[in-house]
Amino acid sequence: MTGISLAAAWNSPEDKQYSLPGAVMLKMALGEAPQDIPALREVSRKKLSAATSIDGGPIDRITSELAGGFRACRLHSAAASLGAGNGDREQFDPIEEATGLARTFVMRVPSDAHVGRLCETLRQIPTVESASPNYVTALPFDMQAPLTPEDNDDIRALHAMVHAGEALKYEPGDRSVRIGLIDSGISENHAELQDVFSAGYDTVQLDDRDVAAGVHLLGDHRRKDSNPTDDYVGHGMGCAGIIAAHGLRIPPGIGGQCSILPLRALAAARLPGKDKAVGLGAISDLDMALKLAVDLGAKVINMSFGTDDSAISPSSPRPHADTIEYAVTRGCILVAASGNNGQETRYWPAAYPEVIAVGAVDRNGRPAGFSTRGEHVALCAPGEKVLTTSLRGYQHATGTSFAAPFVSGAAALLVAHAHRRAFPVDHRIIKRVLMTSARPFGLDSPTGCGTGILDAKAALQALDREIDAVLDERPEDDGGADDG
Repeated sequence: MTGISLAAAWNSPEDKQYSLPGAVMLKMALGEAPQDIPALREVSRKKLSAATSIDGGPIDRITSELAGGFRACRLHSAAASLGAGNGDREQFDPIEEATGLARTFVMRVPSDAHVGRLCETLRQIPTVESASPNYVTALPFDMQAPLTPEDNDDIRALHAMVHAGEALKYEPGDRSVRIGLIDSGISENHAELQDVFSAGYDTVQLDDRDVAAGVHLLGDHRRKDSNPTDDYVGHGMGCAGIIAAHGLRIPPGIGGQCSILPLRALAAARLPGKDKAVGLGAISDLDMALKLAVDLGAKVINMSFGTDDSAISPSSPRPHADTIEYAVTRGCILVAASGNNGQETRYWPAAYPEVIAVGAVDRNGRPAGFSTRGEHVALCAPGEKVLTTSLRGYQHATGTSFAAPFVSGAAALLVAHAHRRAFPVDHRIIKRVLMTSARPFGLDSPTGCGTGILDAKAALQALDREIDAVLDERPEDDGGADDG
């Protein structure tokens, strides 16, 4: 997981993260957003045309002066409009308004415009809450040879490290618990994952002109649709196998009988000098996928992507802040990879306190050298040469990207177990239980790696203790009898 350090001459000097040319993400102040600007979903379907005016005042005037005009769409659609065909009649609820999702717009200006200067100027307008470039992140990963008989000696070692098998005997999981997988997409016909995926969505909308010279976009990348298929990268399939594989040739997924809601938000791309395809995602596409995951019923959301805080301008808003707040307010549990730079730093969304940030350990249970550290890291899970599914077979996958789905699957088991006991849980309870039940690293406990290594069975037992304690404190129901 990394950013792209390619040049972006249209951006501010403080920005080391690549951003789309001619793209601005604009958030207006509460009560100031116009109601008649169409949602990007409707524009991409060619049902409506993008707006050429936002406020008829300073935003329009300044953008025209600095960039020479623009087209604008509302980034998100209202949850109430999903499947309703409301077109321009988006009815956002109070949560969508308060978190800012109803007030966020994507503006496209001429590609030669200086986006950094435009954003700095727009931020000075009282009706504008924030303005930033549309940053892009990339997800490389290791993929080795197909599964061979030699792998059988330790095929279950990493799952045994987190006591996945014992956890699944304790709680088999529940099909009704959906894990939103925001990633590079999936391959629906893999034998290990038959009947695991629910209907998903593809939010990728990149143009060849959006990427730097030498970067080649592969396959479907221009049109948002309901097909989350990945033909090139395999990053999402690696995560999916860890969560929900049937156990035909690799260990069963730690999420048991949970289902996966696949959201393809990362396009396939080949970077200069690289043979393997990587996942390439704009912040707008990732944010759209995150909101869709919430609106389509995901209870747990796996986010194996991130943007390095040190690579973006200090004056820009931190990526995904509003969608994270929206997801948590809607009751979702969010899990994210901590990053792969091996340093003490922050990646977004992992660094948000509401998110469960996951680092990686090697096959011996030691923190991996590449795993990003920090006080925000909650715990670690296996992330080195994890045997899992690929697009058309199996792979060994390395990175915190593949540690995160161990924790997402365990969180799904916790949710299923809580449902079984008719006990409501939220992100605070799940995060606390996972952290307090983690197996400590030992005497040489490293800093910035969380409380220890995921222990899925211990987490379920800890949840039971919490539930029992609450139930014991409840007054007995006397059936409404009146002794008077």
